[in-house]
Amino acid sequence: MSETNFSRQNGAPKKPPPGSNIYLLPNLLTTTNMFFGFMAIILAIRGEYLVGSYAIVAAAVFDLLDGRVARLTRTSSHFGAEYDSLCDLISFGMAPALIMYLWALQPFGRVGWLASFVFVACGALRLARFNVQSADESSHFQGLPIPMAAGIVASSVLCFTKLELDASHNWLLLFMTFMLGLTMVSNFRYKSFKDLNFKRRQPFTYLVIGVLILFIVAAEPEVMLFVLFFAYAILGAVLGLFHKTQKKRRARVRKNK
Repeated sequence: MSETNFSRQNGAPKKPPPGSNIYLLPNLLTTTNMFFGFMAIILAIRGEYLVGSYAIVAAAVFDLLDGRVARLTRTSSHFGAEYDSLCDLISFGMAPALIMYLWALQPFGRVGWLASFVFVACGALRLARFNVQSADESSHFQGLPIPMAAGIVASSVLCFTKLELDASHNWLLLFMTFMLGLTMVSNFRYKSFKDLNFKRRQPFTYLVIGVLILFIVAAEPEVMLFVLFFAYAILGAVLGLFHKTQKKRRARVRKNK
């Protein structure tokens, strides 16, 4: 039933029920994100972990685009936000967890698949918490964003393949998978970079830093992407622990006064 016919039903103007009409462009981009996530799962089952990791990277690109397009075209909606989270759970929760399990953690047996489950479960909790939180702190995320956690998993496959390292039964990868899950549901604050305004004039130093980062990544993209993503996760955790320690110290000082 069209919106006009719906409004004229029973002779009284009515609004269509929520979700009956949606914005096509941002939601098509979100669907493309899910498509690449599903592709990554299929490739993981086939044992094509490297190509599957590139599919996760492609999903991340479309995840970035759908939000930007929705804001630029003023087509943001509650439906789009919920749909985006559902697709993110597939692309950045299930897909990287399955790749990590089949690629590296399967020899650990039950501990291996439990580590992958922790990654998926914490990713789902992270997305649910993000959806119900108020958006008053747009410059920071609470907990590691799930696309970044998925990016670390995907880039670890690229890095290990490039360096010809054996990932099977790797204890560091097992520990990393557990820690990524826990970091996603932590209270550590991570910079979101949403407050960056590329239309305004910025210090010349920013351009130099951008060129240096581009040069470093271009030199060894498979390795450097993993290093940069992992450094982002570690830095946020370290700063979070530092702020928590400082807060406890200040509270102690006030109590002793």
